[in-house]
Amino acid sequence: MDRSDGGQHTFDMIDWMLEAASVREFLQHLVDDAVSASGADGCGVTLQRRQRPLTVVSTEGVADKLDEKQYSQDDGPCLQALRTGRVVHVPDMLEESRWGHYPGFAADLGIRSSLSLPIPVRAHTAGALNFYAAYPDAFAENDRHTLAMFAAQAGGGIALAQRLADAEDFTRDLQTALASRSVIDQAIGSVMQQYKCTEQEAFDLLRRLSQQANLKLRDVCTRLLTGIAGRPPAPRPPLRPRP
Repeated sequence: MDRSDGGQHTFDMIDWMLEAASVREFLQHLVDDAVSASGADGCGVTLQRRQRPLTVVSTEGVADKLDEKQYSQDDGPCLQALRTGRVVHVPDMLEESRWGHYPGFAADLGIRSSLSLPIPVRAHTAGALNFYAAYPDAFAENDRHTLAMFAAQAGGGIALAQRLADAEDFTRDLQTALASRSVIDQAIGSVMQQYKCTEQEAFDLLRRLSQQANLKLRDVCTRLLTGIAGRPPAPRPPLRPRP
């Protein structure tokens, strides 16, 4: 196996992440490069969300067939790596007794050895990077360290995508909360002006109306402001990042 320099792979990963339009495209670049570096005949990335495994990218062909076989029987080296967080190495499918009919299925497809590496994703997702080769003992121990770097890079890309998605969800939730607060504040001001009461008294009145009508406080306030102005309250301008 041709072992590439680890530092170069780090720079490749940064380039891929800057150029890729999506995390799927980034992972596709990664598996293609991993196959070139390893001499494997197939490679795929398995991710599990809501207890369901899925091959998100692969070199297609035999990799997809082997992954699907493991999913259908809910057992196999890639699922074991994903669930245990440990590397699963199969030196020769013809001498393998684990996972029921799977080793024979792989051998019939011309695959004699495999290597499944857990993807170190810190939250939300479990994953594995799976290599398949047509000859036995294709993945020597000193080669596995190089391939493990690809799994780490995949984990880094997925974790970054998750953090960006989480940040987007947080911003959206914050926008909703601020919009609700703005409507409630406007309604409190209108009640204070109409009834010549304090802010707390106005809030208490609106809260009682909310409970009596079995409606959310924001909906009660929106109805009140719409009745007064003849139109719904203007939405709060969206948050914009600082320059």
